[in-house]
Amino acid sequence: MILINLLPHREEKRRRKKIAFIAGIGVSAVVGALTVGVWFGVVGQLTSSQRERNAYLSSEIKKLEEQIKDVATLKSEIESLKARQKAVEDLQTDRNVPVHLLNELVKQTPEGIYFSSVKQTGQSLSVLGVAQTNERVSEFLRNTANNSEWLEKPQLVEIKVSGAQAADRSQKRLFDFSIRLTVKRPQEKQPPVATPASAVAPSAAAVKG
Repeated sequence: MILINLLPHREEKRRRKKIAFIAGIGVSAVVGALTVGVWFGVVGQLTSSQRERNAYLSSEIKKLEEQIKDVATLKSEIESLKARQKAVEDLQTDRNVPVHLLNELVKQTPEGIYFSSVKQTGQSLSVLGVAQTNERVSEFLRNTANNSEWLEKPQLVEIKVSGAQAADRSQKRLFDFSIRLTVKRPQEKQPPVATPASAVAPSAAAVKG
C-alpha cells in the first residue's frame, strides 16, 4: 500500500529549524548570563578581598607612622638630655679654670711685669699691666704662645710709655701694655709644642714713646 504525505513538510522543517535556532540562542544567552554572573561574583570577591587587604595595610601604616613619631620624639628628647648633660659637664669643668689661669699667669710672667687688670670674657682674656721694658712684654708673649697649657694666641693690643713716667724724665721709663689672649678649655687642651721664638709676632701693636 502506497502512502502519500500531502502535508506541507517543507514548512514543518523550517518551523523545526527555527525552534531549534531560537532554543540555541536561549541556551547561549543563559550560558552567557551564567558566565557573566560567575565572573562578576569572582571579581566582586577579589575586590572585597583587596579592599580588606588595603584597609589592613592602611591600619598598619598608621601604626608605623605613630611609632615613627614616637621614635623621633625620643631622639629629640635624647639630644636635649645630651645637650643638658654636656652643659653641666662644661660648667663643672670650667669651674676651676680661673684658678688655673691665675696660676698660669704667675708661671708665664717674667720678672719686671706687673698686672693691673685681668678680665675674662668667655674664652677671651684681657690683660693690662706695666712692664719695665719692651723685651719683658715680648718674653711674656713668647711664653704664653709656646709654653702655656691654658693660654694661646697672644695679641699685643697696645704698648706705650707710662703716663706718669712721661711727665718725669728723671725716673726710669715704664711701659703700659694691653694684651689679649685666648683661653683653652680643659677638654681642648693639648700638650704645648715648642716653636721658634721668631714665629711669635705681636699683632695690632701701637707703640708710642
